[in-house]
Amino acid sequence: MSENNETIVTGADEASSEDIFQQRVRKVEELKAEGINPFGGKFDNIRPINELRASHQPDSTEIQPATLAGRLTGVRNMGGSIFADLKDSSGKMQLFINKKAIGEEKFKLFRRLDIGDIIGVTGELFITKMGELTVKVAEFELLSKSLRPLPEKFHGLTNIEQRYRQRYLDLITNDESKQVLLQRSLITREIRKFMESKGFIEVETPMIQPIPGGAAAEPFKTYYGALSSEMFMRIAPELYLKKLLVGGFEKIYEMNRNFRNEGMDRKHNPEFTSMEIYQAYGDCRTMMELIEELVTTVATNVFGTLKFEHASGTIDLTRPWKRVEYRDLIKEYAGADWFELTFAEKVAKAQSMGLTVNESMPEFEVTNEIYDKLIEGKLIQPTFVTRLPKEMVPLAKGCTDDPALVDVYELVVNGQELCPGYSELNDPIVQRQRFMEQFEREKKEGDEVADKIDEDFLTALEFGMPPAGGLGIGIDRLAMLLTGAESIRDVILFPQMKLKK
Repeated sequence: MSENNETIVTGADEASSEDIFQQRVRKVEELKAEGINPFGGKFDNIRPINELRASHQPDSTEIQPATLAGRLTGVRNMGGSIFADLKDSSGKMQLFINKKAIGEEKFKLFRRLDIGDIIGVTGELFITKMGELTVKVAEFELLSKSLRPLPEKFHGLTNIEQRYRQRYLDLITNDESKQVLLQRSLITREIRKFMESKGFIEVETPMIQPIPGGAAAEPFKTYYGALSSEMFMRIAPELYLKKLLVGGFEKIYEMNRNFRNEGMDRKHNPEFTSMEIYQAYGDCRTMMELIEELVTTVATNVFGTLKFEHASGTIDLTRPWKRVEYRDLIKEYAGADWFELTFAEKVAKAQSMGLTVNESMPEFEVTNEIYDKLIEGKLIQPTFVTRLPKEMVPLAKGCTDDPALVDVYELVVNGQELCPGYSELNDPIVQRQRFMEQFEREKKEGDEVADKIDEDFLTALEFGMPPAGGLGIGIDRLAMLLTGAESIRDVILFPQMKLKK
């Protein structure tokens, strides 16, 4: 029997998971009665498996010691010896356990171990006849007894919902899923390195806020007992970050959580990670150049390429990225005369295009339905969509040649918005007017201005905020783009799930 034969899980098909659980609980009791701790403690001097592999010198005649710890994922019994697979966060190593080498009592104990147990081993490296690097075990210690059997004979969870609900099992059994989530960590690390290299400082602003601002979204509500007041989980950090611009912090960013009490789908999770960046004395174009350089630098440093495969095709991040005006896209899809039509004609034409619109909607929303439903999803390659209607972005500076538009971009990649960027509005008079217009459009019965408009932010602007460029990028969506993931749940360790009843 070769040491490379696939592990067979005996009994897993015949016994239910609960039966196995009870068997292993009894095994724990037996081990304790024998003076063996099934849940051990510190295990010193371990090395990651990938380091052990890299340090191995195949031509050396000297003993090459090995100390490692991890989870048993395979056991192959060959009579007087056992081959086993040990897995840690960096990789997998084959173990060789010989009765003569470790003694009969230790050998019997090893045979009582189960798939999923966490052990520590010491021994020496050697190459088997099959050419596989292996640790010949001299000593081992049970560090944590696994009471439940791993799923699917170690080939991973096939139930997608179970993968997200029990992410720990997904990480144990699915190397591809684990790799995506490790890559996400590398992405955020490279982002911070890039931002530091550009002279930005990382800051933190409140996540619990008295007035939710900085975006148009439904907030999560909470209650602060010490102040006897209703509070909100933040939907965006923008207003606090701009207060820091007023205070003299000229190049800042924050990478942290936002919360929006809205739907869940392939692109949305109610708790998500974003990064907002502000640079005094910059503008919208400053932010375009910054995000182009940031994304391409991270892609190159982490993945070594600017081309990424998705269901929509190959996405090429090679600079420069396309820039196109919002109005030009609307004209391309709705007709060159769209902006000359009456409001009633626009509604009728949009309805003829299969859109759900009516004359009770603001005119800009009717137009944006065309962009949102018919255009954005078709923008696969990186595209800066510029010069949007001012009603859509109340915190952005107006275009000097057209007061109906604001100097902003939406960066769209693979059919979804990745990053909006602005020339930030720093006129407190115009900002107050924009807030009031937004309040009138969106107010509901019982809404009070004082509860919806952040007066402290407006006061800060009145002290003077430098002209600035700002942007926000969804870290989850960036991770999706660069790892090839098609769902936001694949790049979040513990995505929000519908509660089980």
